[in-house]
Amino acid sequence: MLKNVLLVLVAFIGGLIGAWVFQEFLSDELSVQKTDNYSLIQDLPTSQLTNLTHSNGASESQINPVPDSFVDASENSTSSVVFIKNFSGTDSRRYSVFDYFFGQGIGQQTVSTGSGVIFSADGYIITNNHVIDKAETIEVIHKKRTYKASLIGSDANTDIAVLKIEAENLKAIEIGSSRSLKIGEWVLAVGNPFNLTSTVTAGIVSAKERQINIMGGEFPLESFIQTDAPINPGNSGGALVNTKGELVGINTAILSRTGSYTGYGFAVPVDIATKIANDLIRFGEVQKAIPGVEVSVITPERAEEMEIETLDGVIVSHIIRNGAAEKSGIKVNDVIVQVDGNAISGKGSFEEALSYYYPGDKISIGYLRGGKKSSVELTLQNLLGGTGVIKRSFYSSPLLGAKLETINAIEMDRFGIPYGIKLSSMTRGYLRDLGFGEGFILTSLNDEPAKDPEVVGKFLEDFSGQLRVEGLTPGGRSFAQSYSVR
Repeated sequence: MLKNVLLVLVAFIGGLIGAWVFQEFLSDELSVQKTDNYSLIQDLPTSQLTNLTHSNGASESQINPVPDSFVDASENSTSSVVFIKNFSGTDSRRYSVFDYFFGQGIGQQTVSTGSGVIFSADGYIITNNHVIDKAETIEVIHKKRTYKASLIGSDANTDIAVLKIEAENLKAIEIGSSRSLKIGEWVLAVGNPFNLTSTVTAGIVSAKERQINIMGGEFPLESFIQTDAPINPGNSGGALVNTKGELVGINTAILSRTGSYTGYGFAVPVDIATKIANDLIRFGEVQKAIPGVEVSVITPERAEEMEIETLDGVIVSHIIRNGAAEKSGIKVNDVIVQVDGNAISGKGSFEEALSYYYPGDKISIGYLRGGKKSSVELTLQNLLGGTGVIKRSFYSSPLLGAKLETINAIEMDRFGIPYGIKLSSMTRGYLRDLGFGEGFILTSLNDEPAKDPEVVGKFLEDFSGQLRVEGLTPGGRSFAQSYSVR
């Protein structure tokens, strides 16, 4: 019994001695080791810290964290965004689909406002077509200075316009890439909402290649970047930039019943906007390249009907006579799934892919026919059916109250006519008084073919007597009527 008590006592004393030794000699060494390890991590350069691995196996570089701030992006972009005023004269009632998207109604004031982005140091500015639509005078305000702007060109199909002011050494915005932009990336909307200049809001890219069916023009191109960065009336034409301050889109529209931001904003991708702007500056007209097809979306019902195993791609619904697609062997109901090796997810994707090319460019089209994949090379054409750069002829006449322009190859195919002069940009004038409206196509005057806009325009300006007009309504119905003209 005494022996057992002695053993317990010895063990207890040994434990006390061990604890004392640990406290006196070992604990400091271990605590220093912990501190040193922590210091090593804290002192690592940021470039090395981003390579540390998280417990879930994902590296820091694979994660898109909330930026510490958007200061650099704001400073790099705000000085390249301008304030635009559109003076539309005495007509204060301007109608546009964008009025309803922005909740403006139909009673807009004589002066409307928007935003623009400095495209070049010598004064070229990108904005939206609807910002300067029907303007008689355009002013650009930048850094408290006011400039009179001239309209270089506009494109209703993409809602892009280019202005020019007489200025030098402006800070042109840095151009990013919308094609490499990822869903979930942080973006900033820079503009002048509610006439509040140089306003910045932040959000993420919510979706790409959105089609919301608001574009005008003959060949509307919609492949919007959708963002939840707040965009409001006055932001139109302003910049959507990435966290570097690089331009990735031109803010264009919001979906709203109230007229203010409710969660959805849309921007024209910068890769499309800059191509359009460069065309307008260089040629005065967008050089649209067409493959000679019309396409439709693949719905689940259509896919089942055609026994298509994918909803990606577009269905060829019409082949233009003598067009590039017909010459290459593409047929109606072929399913286009690739353009130059790039996958096509839908109609917006298809139209955007084509928008980067010029007439005369050769591209590869991948398609499905009867479930089998094939590809073909074709040469893109211009709107007149050729392969070169074109400048479509037109004639503007205040007396006639219209712009007269030649019809394009698609319209020739659609209406089955070899030529014609279309009436556009109609205002109050001689032709409207006779009862003609926007989109009417003149095919002959007094039995003479209508081919040259300037010849037709000057003939109508000077003519008096009995005038016989033949043509087509915008819907394609034949028209013929005689007028007594003084």
